Amino acid sequence: MTYRRAVIPALVGGLLFTLLLWWAGASAEALQLRGSTSVFDVDSVNELRRWLMPWSYDSSVALPSDGSADAGTGGDTRYASLYSTAMQIRFVAVFAFFLAGTLLLLRRIPPTRGRTPATLLALWAWAPVSATLAVTVSAPWLIASRPHSSYRVLTQLAGVIASSGPVPVFAGLLTALLTVLVARVCAKGAEPLPRRDVPARPARLAASVGTAVVALSLVVLSYQSAAAWIQTTFSGAGLLSEPGDLLRQWLLLGAWAGPSTAPLGHWLLYRAADGLLLGVVWWSLRLLPGLLTRTTVPAMAVGTVCATVLGLFASQVLHMAIDDTAAVWGPVHVFSALGSGVPAALTFGVTAGLAAFVTLRLAGDREPMPSSVVPA
Repeated sequence: MTYRRAVIPALVGGLLFTLLLWWAGASAEALQLRGSTSVFDVDSVNELRRWLMPWSYDSSVALPSDGSADAGTGGDTRYASLYSTAMQIRFVAVFAFFLAGTLLLLRRIPPTRGRTPATLLALWAWAPVSATLAVTVSAPWLIASRPHSSYRVLTQLAGVIASSGPVPVFAGLLTALLTVLVARVCAKGAEPLPRRDVPARPARLAASVGTAVVALSLVVLSYQSAAAWIQTTFSGAGLLSEPGDLLRQWLLLGAWAGPSTAPLGHWLLYRAADGLLLGVVWWSLRLLPGLLTRTTVPAMAVGTVCATVLGLFASQVLHMAIDDTAAVWGPVHVFSALGSGVPAALTFGVTAGLAAFVTLRLAGDREPMPSSVVPA
């Protein structure tokens, strides 16, 4: 699919995703109404407010990432102006990141010749990634809009990055559906690009290497003692003090300890969720080279990030089935963890994609292209 054909669905998707997030943020004020607790219980209202605050323009009701009651922007015009600037940057950035990723994905995984489900899943996974990148880019302005913003800057930064929440996941699913529909319409009349026949051995080897990179985060770094070492070893100084929370945010895909801390059956269920994540990553990487119209470094990197995020989704859905938080905190809390772990998925997804690409090349996959197919 040429960029000329891909730009229209990418623009439609970027605009829809941005508008959905803006609408979600604008809806946060409704949770301040007195009757909101008659529809939801108090805990569910607070949880919904936490979901919506990262996308709200109203600084008077915005909550900081740690969930305290004051965003520190309502009483001072300068703080309110900085907050408004942060949100403007956030929405422009989320549009730009989603547009760029969608262009690449539609170009390399067009919704034709049996690729439509893969395109849909990749676009859905890219939505929370673009939201996380946008939150990260706008974080300095948001932190500066708070009083005492120079205190534990890196800890505040980690909290802001982790605040994007489940809203981009739900908005991303609707956006992916519409984007794929528009892309299929735009692809009509174009010369279909055949799917590549990638040799099984290089594809499996590349998938195994990429999955091993992801397992480094999920299995090794996320173990309790390793995570504690990351948290406490790097102390920093001045504005860069206490970087442990930020490092954990970008390096750890999960958290686990030995079975001594929980019943064995329960512990095995949670480890099954981790195994499901790795299984989704391996199978996605096994299919990815054959789905791509051309196996390039950016396509493999972005595709592997999306595969890792999809693995996170699968793991988190299994956690929902295991946990009993709905009975304690209300039904809204069931989805609270959805979309978490995206920064680490971005870090190790890119690394795993690069490793898988190099492995493919070293294993002998030289990507022969039909003479009739000319890249646009």
